[in-house]
Amino acid sequence: MASESRQPITPSRPLFERHRELQALDAALSELRSAGRGARSGHSGLLTFTAPAGMGKSALLSEARARAAAYGCTVLSGGGSETEQEVAFRLIRQFVQPVLATMDKAELRAFLGSWYDIVASALGLEARNLSAVPDPTGVRDGLDWVMTQLSVLKKPVALLLDDLHWADLESLSWLTSFAPRAADLPLLIVLAYRPDDLPPEAAPFRTLVERHANRPYALAPLSASGVARIVREEVGAGAEDAFCEECRTVTGGNPFETVELAIRLGERNLRGTEEDLPAMRNLAAAVKGPGIIQRLRSLGTATVRFAHAAAVLGAPFSPELAAGLAAVGAAQAAQSIEKLRAARILADGEGPGGTLDFVHPLIATAIYRDVPDALRGGMHNAAVVAIRSAGLGPTAAARHLLELPCEGKPEAVDWLREAAHEYLRAGAPEAARRLLSRALQEPPLPEDRAPLLHELACATFLIDPRATVVHLREALTEPGIEPGLRASIVFQLSQALAHTDRMEEAATLAAAEARQTTDPRVRLRMLADHFVWSMFRTDEPDSADRSRRLTKLAGRLPGRSPEERWILGLRAWDTLLRGEPRQSVLRYAADALRGGMSWTDENRGFEIPVSVALVFMYCDQPRKAEELFNDGMAECESKGWRGSHLAVGRTLFGYIRFRRGDLPEAENWVREGLRTAERVEGAVPAQWFAVGILIQTLLARGRTAAARRVADEHRYGQVVPNAVIYPDPRTVYAELLLAEGRDAEAARLLGEVGEWLDGRDWRNPSWCPWRLDLSAALARTAPERAVRIAREAVAYARDFGAASVIGQALRVEAEVTGGRAALELYAEAVEHLEQSPSAYELARALVGHGAALCRDGRLQDAADRLYQGLEVAVHCGAEALAARAREELSTAGLRPLPLRYAQTDTLTGHERRAAELAAQGHPASVVAKELRLTEQGVRQLLSAVYRKLGTDPAGLVDALGALPRPRP
Repeated sequence: MASESRQPITPSRPLFERHRELQALDAALSELRSAGRGARSGHSGLLTFTAPAGMGKSALLSEARARAAAYGCTVLSGGGSETEQEVAFRLIRQFVQPVLATMDKAELRAFLGSWYDIVASALGLEARNLSAVPDPTGVRDGLDWVMTQLSVLKKPVALLLDDLHWADLESLSWLTSFAPRAADLPLLIVLAYRPDDLPPEAAPFRTLVERHANRPYALAPLSASGVARIVREEVGAGAEDAFCEECRTVTGGNPFETVELAIRLGERNLRGTEEDLPAMRNLAAAVKGPGIIQRLRSLGTATVRFAHAAAVLGAPFSPELAAGLAAVGAAQAAQSIEKLRAARILADGEGPGGTLDFVHPLIATAIYRDVPDALRGGMHNAAVVAIRSAGLGPTAAARHLLELPCEGKPEAVDWLREAAHEYLRAGAPEAARRLLSRALQEPPLPEDRAPLLHELACATFLIDPRATVVHLREALTEPGIEPGLRASIVFQLSQALAHTDRMEEAATLAAAEARQTTDPRVRLRMLADHFVWSMFRTDEPDSADRSRRLTKLAGRLPGRSPEERWILGLRAWDTLLRGEPRQSVLRYAADALRGGMSWTDENRGFEIPVSVALVFMYCDQPRKAEELFNDGMAECESKGWRGSHLAVGRTLFGYIRFRRGDLPEAENWVREGLRTAERVEGAVPAQWFAVGILIQTLLARGRTAAARRVADEHRYGQVVPNAVIYPDPRTVYAELLLAEGRDAEAARLLGEVGEWLDGRDWRNPSWCPWRLDLSAALARTAPERAVRIAREAVAYARDFGAASVIGQALRVEAEVTGGRAALELYAEAVEHLEQSPSAYELARALVGHGAALCRDGRLQDAADRLYQGLEVAVHCGAEALAARAREELSTAGLRPLPLRYAQTDTLTGHERRAAELAAQGHPASVVAKELRLTEQGVRQLLSAVYRKLGTDPAGLVDALGALPRPRP
């Protein structure tokens, strides 16, 4: 298959003494071809060659190109450039753009689909939405998708990447994360780089290749016989052994220098005798840096200027742009090109768009360093103008601005800011930061300083929030800031403070700005920020006073504007934490949602929309919570926000599944959330959420040892954040201690949690069941106190009114009460939980009730409860609870029955029963009556059945009408 990216323009020569490397290449290509044909054996996916400059890496990749084409591969290629390392995504564009260029607009949009707006700027395409600013994780995911699609569409594919020590960091970061996937695709990635020249930021890349099963092949210098063969090819077979040995000595066996020396020996018609040694040594000096420059200067002034301009532009370069920079005409430029080719400075042939390249990067480096400082600056300055005039984009021009001294030019500041905005749209905040930092040094005009600092802070927010704080505090000291900009600066600063665990400073800042501003909408916005950061402070000094002020303010707001809805959403969350009646909590949440709440409003954050969505989970309406999370995550993904926002979304979606009792699915979601968080620099809060929920899920499944490993790996329980995290980390850690039998330690920790929460009037056991856990911890050592604490929890649960937490609290009270008195408590717990969506808690209550009935001698009743509990536990994925149910049955002399719905092991008890009744043809009213739900609630249950099974249970559509399909 034909290659899809530019051919190397260095002429190919036979490779000497690279048998090991070529065998590895052939083996990798053979594996790739076999894998592409469906063979069961996979392939390594990655092959790496390393060596210092001139050791033949590029020649080896040229041979790889030829062999890959012979194996029927589509070949994509690219390479780093010493002068263009600052151009974000340059390497990726090199090998992707040639493929995309073969598509018309319709094909391109169809190929990229929903990823278009996320990856367009990174790939150098025309973005449709100039305001979209995806995060780096989203762009990496999009590039993963693009490369995956290309690998399948053009399979098998060989991706050849040279000079990776000069690759831009954005491309290198993507390659590091993507390369391990190549083994699962019809794709072979072949890399070449100088290991000693990799920048410190490339440490993850170095780790990847050095720990890969195919460790890098380090290219060795040529042996004496290898050098002799090359020399004799040029000067004749009569070249003496001593002469060839001296050639190896002066070149060190470096293939580039050896070949260049041999060519010059042939051009001088030397025979390779002892008398030729002085001339050979002079020629050897000419192929190194000083010699290259001497050779260049012998070609004339105009040609030197042209070569200097080419080196400043960076290879591959446009001959027209180089001629303009060198101030030579077209005819003179053509002559210079021919002279440079004849001198083996420029390579023969042309690249895409008529571009030219140097024979070797060593030559380009030597010529660039030869340009006098003053002339180099002038050429970079001229390059900026020429590139902008040619329409090559602001980022292509900006890298030349970075080479210029600071002179206070307003147009330079404007150009740097323009390029930085493009990098932000491309998901390259580090590149944007470099340009904006340089613009700040120019310096800008006084009136532009605050906006520039704000832009710089936005660029650093995802990669260095502490730097964001510094930039924004500096911006606030600037005089005459426009009110709208000031509000944005203060909001961003409060976010950055909160994200760096400085909650008190964030809350104080927002309160101060609320008092200062004269704009009522800004004041509401700042009050919302003040309330949210105060509420999320673990050390809030007067929670009751803040709650009163929030209640008073929310009571006056109809929810017409986003600012008002944010206040109402906070009120819903506050009422939830305080354990006010469930209906009141839901009323505030509904008011907050009326008119919508965006997860991706860059000026408001997503903490409040997420909290409002969780209100419905705690209030036993998980379907509504899932709907809001689905919409929110889809909104994040559509904008390319696939970092901490999506990590928290996935994690808390898993929390909803955990609360419903879908434990395997919950574990999958939470692990995915944790993986997403760990990909994002600084996503520590997202990790706290994920680790806590994962520990709870593993404990519910009976995997205590796994939960302990997760806790130890993330130092969970050793560090307490300053921000409120849910589920509460100390409570979760206490639950782990309980599972390990360390009741006394758990009791001490839960006592601290209780003191903290009671001090804030946060008494809802649905949000934090510390009383229930403390009751369990004290059951053996202080049974009377345990019962008293459990009854307190039951009272608070009844005040709140959610069936799930009432049932959970009654179960715990039954467990710590014991005896015959526990039977009625268990029965009531089951009754409540059967009306709730909490399948796992229902299973615990059923098994507990069955065990208590066994001890009371009521074996028939016990069997019914234990069978039900066993089945629900199995379908929840609660292995330890299921084992306990079987043990109780065995102890009572009963044999476990086969599970009735083994084919639907992902369904909760309510879902299975609803599907069974519907499949039997019962109308919705009958199903609703038995399950004590509304007909709409039944339809929601059956929608979940459809989502999980992917089909209708028999008779479902006839009985209840068209089943609503889940949202995509």
